Order: sequence, then C-alpha cells, then structure tokens
Amino acid sequence: MKFTIRCGALLLGAAASASAGAADARLDWPAKQITWVVGFVPGGTADVLTRIAAQELARQSGLNVVVENRPGAAGAIALQLVARSKAGDGYLLTVPGPLIYPTPQPEIGRELSPVILMAQGPMVIVGPAKDARASLQDVLEDAKRRPEAWSYGSSGNGTSQNLAGELLNQYAGTRIVHVPYKGGGQAVADVAGGQIPLAILGSAPVMPQIKAGTLKAYAVTTPYRLDSLPGVPTVEESGFKGYAATQWFSVAAGNAIPAAQLKQVNAALQAAIRAPEFKAAVDNAGMVAGGGSPEELQAFIRADSAKWKKLLDSGAVKLEN
Repeated sequence: MKFTIRCGALLLGAAASASAGAADARLDWPAKQITWVVGFVPGGTADVLTRIAAQELARQSGLNVVVENRPGAAGAIALQLVARSKAGDGYLLTVPGPLIYPTPQPEIGRELSPVILMAQGPMVIVGPAKDARASLQDVLEDAKRRPEAWSYGSSGNGTSQNLAGELLNQYAGTRIVHVPYKGGGQAVADVAGGQIPLAILGSAPVMPQIKAGTLKAYAVTTPYRLDSLPGVPTVEESGFKGYAATQWFSVAAGNAIPAAQLKQVNAALQAAIRAPEFKAAVDNAGMVAGGGSPEELQAFIRADSAKWKKLLDSGAVKLEN
C-alpha cells in the first residue's frame, strides 16, 4: 500500500515563515521523491510511526514522501529491496528491532546505512476482552494446564514481539505457541475478534482497542508501567523478576545514498521527531522519542543485538524457523 505526502499540499495552509523554512531545508536528495518503505502491513507500530514521521519529513525537506508497505518474511522482503537499491531509487526504510532471522539478511552497518533512531518502548500482552482472565498469572497457569488452548500472535517470526513471547515462555515455564502475522494490524484484528487468545504487540496499534474495551491488557514488557495504561502491571510485577523486553524503530537507507544526503535527512528527521504530532503519538504509546546521529544508531543496534544473541546462544530463548 502506498501513501503519498505531498509537500506542497501541506504547506498551502502554513504560515509564510514556515513555508520559507521548509524551502530553505530542501534536501539535495538523489531522487524526485523519498520512498519510505515499511516491511509490514498497515496498522502496526512501525507503520503508524513511519506515516507520522513521513508527514513531518515532507514538511521539513520540501520533497514528496511516499510511504510504501512491502510486507512479508517479517520485514526481510523490504530489507532486501532497499539493500539492492540504487541511489536514484531514493529509498528510506523503517527497521524495527530487535529482529532475528534464521538466515542472514541485510543489516544496518553492512548492506544498509544507519540514519536515525525514531523511538523505543514497550510491547503489551493483550487478549480478547470477552471472557478475559483476571491477570497474566491466570493466563499462564491455564497455559500450563491446557497448552493446546493457548497461542500468541506477533508481527512475524524473529520480531521483537516473538522474542518477548519466547522470553515469557522461558520465565513462566510455558510453551505457548507462536502465530506469526505480516504485521501488528492483522494480529490486532484477530485477537480482538477472538481468533487467537493472546498477542504481544507494540503499544500503538493496541491502545485504541484497549481504550474501547475490546482488548484486555494483561501486562507491559518494559520494567516500567505506562502513563497511558496506569492500571496495567509490568511482566516483572506479575511475578517474573528480571523480565524486560523493549522494541525500537530505526530508519536506514541503501548504501548507494551518499553520506552527505544521509546527513541532511538525519537533520530533517531530528526535526520531525521533535514535532508535536510525532511526540504526541509516541507519548500516547508510552514510548520514548529517538534522535541522535547515524553513528549513535549503529552503536545502539550493536549493543541490543549482542544482548539478544547471548540469550539465543545460551538456549534460554528458542525461536522456530
């Protein structure tokens, strides 16, 4: 699915000073427009954040920005597309993490160039509000008694939600079966409709359903509670000391994009991340806005990947292919 943000349309209603600022900030981009690729279906956290940031990037850069969903293989199709791209394709890519693949895929710092960290924050363990259990402990006790009755959805194999689910299995001594989707939006629909009993997803796509009363929030995966869900405990508070899992969302580009242009787009995205609409979306989801240089993003990903690799190598967390 493509979603085009036309800079001119956004600027028509803006003040003259804002229009002048956007024109002065116009990116020397190697293509007529920025095509921002998301490797998951619309409706998930990666898609929601990208569309808001893309709106601001269009305003900051003076270019049209097209958000294009290329779902499949837990984001690997999008990774491969952008890694093979030429400078003239003008691609940016949303890369969520942590993300573990059973076979080697393009990585930031190797086939992809780091741009910026957009945001990081919690995942939420949810189930259908109808006939919901009282607590996460009740869910897990029943999952021990009736393992065949329980499964959890995520946005794909090897994603942060999959890792969080398998970490929970390890802590709780359960074997809740993982059901991968092509994105959080599809999983939200199925868990709200009762097709699956649980899902572990980013906070952005589940928040409206929780507030509407169609989803029951059992716990958040971070060590801290969310201001937007003050009554929902952490997994650690639910009896699993030391449990913590965080997801993050970054922006990358193909290595063919010159470093000077990547520096410019980093500056434009710094401003986009500070914009009120993006900050409001991040705050509502209980996330923390990102920022920083490409080099800082690379260091962050390296440290986070090492932590999860250690858990996988130890056998504490096991993923199915």
